[in-house]
Amino acid sequence: MKPKDSAPHFILSSSPHTHCHASVSRIMLDVIIALLPTTIVGIYFFGLPALWTVLTCVSTCLVTEAVCRILMKRESTIGDLSAIVTGLLLALNLPAGLPLWMAVLGSVFAIFICKQVFGGLGMNPFNPALAARAFMLISFTGPMTTWLKPFWWKTPEAVTTATPLATMKTWYFQGATTSATPQVSDAIPSACDLLIGQMPGCIGEVSAIAIILGAIYLLIRKVITWHIPVAFILAAAIYSLISGGAPVHTQLLTGGLMLGACFMATDYVTSPTTAKGKLIFGCGCGLLCMLIRQYGGYPDGCSFAILIMNSVTPLINRWTQPKPFGVK
Repeated sequence: MKPKDSAPHFILSSSPHTHCHASVSRIMLDVIIALLPTTIVGIYFFGLPALWTVLTCVSTCLVTEAVCRILMKRESTIGDLSAIVTGLLLALNLPAGLPLWMAVLGSVFAIFICKQVFGGLGMNPFNPALAARAFMLISFTGPMTTWLKPFWWKTPEAVTTATPLATMKTWYFQGATTSATPQVSDAIPSACDLLIGQMPGCIGEVSAIAIILGAIYLLIRKVITWHIPVAFILAAAIYSLISGGAPVHTQLLTGGLMLGACFMATDYVTSPTTAKGKLIFGCGCGLLCMLIRQYGGYPDGCSFAILIMNSVTPLINRWTQPKPFGVK
């Protein structure tokens, strides 16, 4: 007869019953590593103004998050690195040379209004960095649409210029003439320059190669899946083919489309959880981005497109939620 102590013990607990050993801080660290190539390239092209913008946004986000958690009498969340990611993403969505006090205001808005007011990480309905960029674009339209040329400190030319998107919107979507097409082609960088990043724009959106390298790293680390980036880019490419005008590669490689598709739209909190929902979300982002580019008041509609789709994410999750086995 076995003693009572040798009887098997069963531990009862709710799901999940397995753990992948991932953590919020580990995921955020992977995102920071993935953003390093485009950050380095942006600083290389735009110089010290880009570096100061990045440092200002990241440090302000960290301080704001710490102060908010103290005022809310909650435990500190600095260690999860989410504030660093928010600050870095916001900085990469800003033009180099933006007055630093505007970068500080945008960073405070991102953390305080768009994140902590809703309860912190995991409860915000909109991507904080994108919401802050939209707020800044509406509030400070002039400085937010003043761009530095790459390597502007090496040439005696004017340091500000129009982005390729602004040129395309002027000529292709607002009554371009056939005789003006060669002039437009000369004003838009070549495909090689678009891939490398030798064009005016925000700090982190100019180099498609650097963005793609970061996205590949996130895919390998299984931080993101292919559904949203591929659906986003395909929807934009198909719309560009149908609508005519600017070449497809120019539409995809200019503005914030690549950065938005790979890093902003894939945010865990504000994007759908199911594979079908992610495809719907990505297609919606790509379609809205192109519609805003063509008919909206701003040359690039990526930020507004993702924010609009963020607002319908709960509905997409509800529509695409798989039914439990045996339920009609």
